[in-house]
Amino acid sequence: MPRLYLGKILLRWCDSCHAPVLSGVCACGAPTRPVAVTPPGDARPASPDDVERVNRIFSEHFGAPLIPEGHIALLNKVPAEDRMDEIVLGGAVVGAIRYFPEERRWEPLPRPAAAAYLRPTKRCVVVDDGAIPSIRDGGASVLAPGLVSIDPAVAEGDEVFILTRAGECIGVGRAKVDAATAATMKRGLVVRTRKNVPSVCVPGEATWEDAVAANEPVLADYEAASIRFVREVAEQNSERPTVSYSGGKDSLATLLVVLKALGPVPLLFADTGLEFPETCENVDEVAERYGLDVIRVCDEETFWKTFDENGPPAVDSRWCCRVCKLHPVGRLIGEHWGECLSFIGQRKYESVRRMQSRRVWRNPHVPQQLSAAPIQQWTAMHVWLYIFREKAPYNRLYERGLDRIGCFMCPSSDLATFEIIGESHPELLEMWHDRLARWQEKQGLSRDWIERGLWRKRGDADEEEDSYN
Repeated sequence: MPRLYLGKILLRWCDSCHAPVLSGVCACGAPTRPVAVTPPGDARPASPDDVERVNRIFSEHFGAPLIPEGHIALLNKVPAEDRMDEIVLGGAVVGAIRYFPEERRWEPLPRPAAAAYLRPTKRCVVVDDGAIPSIRDGGASVLAPGLVSIDPAVAEGDEVFILTRAGECIGVGRAKVDAATAATMKRGLVVRTRKNVPSVCVPGEATWEDAVAANEPVLADYEAASIRFVREVAEQNSERPTVSYSGGKDSLATLLVVLKALGPVPLLFADTGLEFPETCENVDEVAERYGLDVIRVCDEETFWKTFDENGPPAVDSRWCCRVCKLHPVGRLIGEHWGECLSFIGQRKYESVRRMQSRRVWRNPHVPQQLSAAPIQQWTAMHVWLYIFREKAPYNRLYERGLDRIGCFMCPSSDLATFEIIGESHPELLEMWHDRLARWQEKQGLSRDWIERGLWRKRGDADEEEDSYN
């Protein structure tokens, strides 16, 4: 998949604090080093469920978990056919996990640095000492003459660790033959080694409180710049200030900034009727914590009416945002104030459309609303460290492995996310599949239309409506 650059990759690492840092110098005074994540590089903290999932995948395949207790781990979503997350430990990408929708399984993709955290007991090959320099230093593949032993569990296509007789990891790669075949070979390719860029990995224990402390100067600078932006926009426009709140991390960080800049403001919450229960709970919790009014609107009936007429929304036919969010919010603003100024949690690292967006704009579907994005330049790591610093009540769905919060059936979600939702909220996914099945039957669509997620895209266009984060 092509790399997607949405801005400078700001992620760095402090080997003294063993924590991610978003500037060239840690708060402790130590210089930091860049972390070579794949663009767009919008890494996030690994949640408890993320850690459990990664460790389960690595344990099933290699016989040992990857992420130890007490270590800070990050996940970085990279372009893929469905979903792939790079895993950052010790300031290095130590591997990735990739989801295969048709098989409904995850595959671990280790890098040599993973050996700093785990000792594989399965799916490893041992090579002769004479083959070490060419494999470790030259990236050569494992050939039959250099093979000493291969784990019997290795099947063709498996990811494997390449070890020396002494147990040192000198590479990783993909088996080109199974163990039984490899044992009979006199010549030929056994493992194609992956050409990984060497990376520095410095294991060490730390907490997210340590990470917040390490980033205090940069968080203060980003907060101050966003507060100035909010005050300038509010001073230049007479409309009533509000915050468009969705129950997600970005709108929460935006709210925290606006509260410091302007004081209490109303929350605009467009309840699509397709929200997770945890999202509605978070809206109420945030409003209570900060003493804010919530101006709600819900138009679930119109969603289902439009569904029955047009079929499900798709990535290239996002009528759901207009029907359930933009138009209802426009009516709500008209009823309450005529017009308003809404601060929205839009960030450029989310998508090309948002990277290209102005920081202050009007959506043609909601002319009553002047929108402004205080955290446009923030990465997901800025957002999370800021929320941790402020001890703000974030949506607990993030702890279940979801990296974005919206309608549970959002067509922009990958099939890996729907798999996670099916585990945590089976009743919601079952209801959605029932609705899809009715449309499938009505239109005479293919039998795998639902299972393969074909309902999520209709053509080749990529239409992305503005919504609320």
